[in-house]
Amino acid sequence: MMKVQKGDVIRLHYTGKVKETGEIFDTTFEDVAKEAGIYSEKGIYGPVPIAVGAGHVLGGLDEQLEGLEVGKKYELVIPPEKGFGKRDPKLIKTFTLGQFRRQGIYPFPGMPVEIETESGRKLKGKVMTVSGGRVRVDFNHPYAGKHLVYEVEIVEKIEDPIEKVKALIELRMPRVDTEKVIIEVGEKDVTVDFGQLLNEVDKNTLVLGEILLESDLKFIGYEEVTFKPSVDELLKPPEEEKEIVELEEEVSEPLVEEVEEKAEEVKEEPEAEKAEEKPDEVTEEKAKEPKEAEEPEETEKEEKPKKKTTRKSTKGRKTRRTTTRKTTSKKKAKAAEESSEKKEE
Repeated sequence: MMKVQKGDVIRLHYTGKVKETGEIFDTTFEDVAKEAGIYSEKGIYGPVPIAVGAGHVLGGLDEQLEGLEVGKKYELVIPPEKGFGKRDPKLIKTFTLGQFRRQGIYPFPGMPVEIETESGRKLKGKVMTVSGGRVRVDFNHPYAGKHLVYEVEIVEKIEDPIEKVKALIELRMPRVDTEKVIIEVGEKDVTVDFGQLLNEVDKNTLVLGEILLESDLKFIGYEEVTFKPSVDELLKPPEEEKEIVELEEEVSEPLVEEVEEKAEEVKEEPEAEKAEEKPDEVTEEKAKEPKEAEEPEETEKEEKPKKKTTRKSTKGRKTRRTTTRKTTSKKKAKAAEESSEKKEE
């Protein structure tokens, strides 16, 4: 029969019990979990893939898996020090009743509580007693000081290198479709490509999975581990260039229109100036008729097309004012000449 050694990748079925009470606290069998009242809808049941000796299961159990034969069932007893530890009296704390009631908590014996320490660490415990305004809470693990019994069966020892990598991916990211993962293995190197899963799996899940997988793959003998995309690439924020491009696309059209409008105004401006120069000539020829001299100016105002308020239109107004001043000065000169002629007569 085939025996397992440290570093082997296997599939393991197990059920863990407390020796003193027979309470089942963990299992890979769905029906057993339901009977024991520990079934979870989010849980994944079936033989779990692990690397022997990598710490994927409780330390005391991990040690005793070495040397077991594939396909056989075993009952392994784990002492407290290699299970959930011995009970530590220092982890039993006393609080005032008021400390709980100020937070809206009314404690009673057996009640599970969670307290955050000054350092930000959260401790889970169980209320032992409530009396005299004092509450005693035990922060030891519920199974600390207990002997544990594991019923185990090594279902399979995985030999194929690609299947080993897939099994470890299944362990770390159980809901990932390993058929969409591209795996390339060499003698001492391995490449794992998650590119096809980027739109299906949360990036944070991939980051955590890759960090844990790197440790697992090196444990089973690979010296160089490469992920695609890498952790750094997954953690890289969106490129700023994309934001700049999007901003340019939003602004470009109005800017182009504005530039085109200004260009058209510049082209029209010389023609407008020429049109404004003509009334000056007409005014000089008809200076003898004061009333008629004012008509071109009015006609100019009527015929002048309506334009937007732009720099061009401003120049136009200045030109018209200049034209008016020229016309007036010529009228005065003409009137002066006529008056002097009359005096001489």
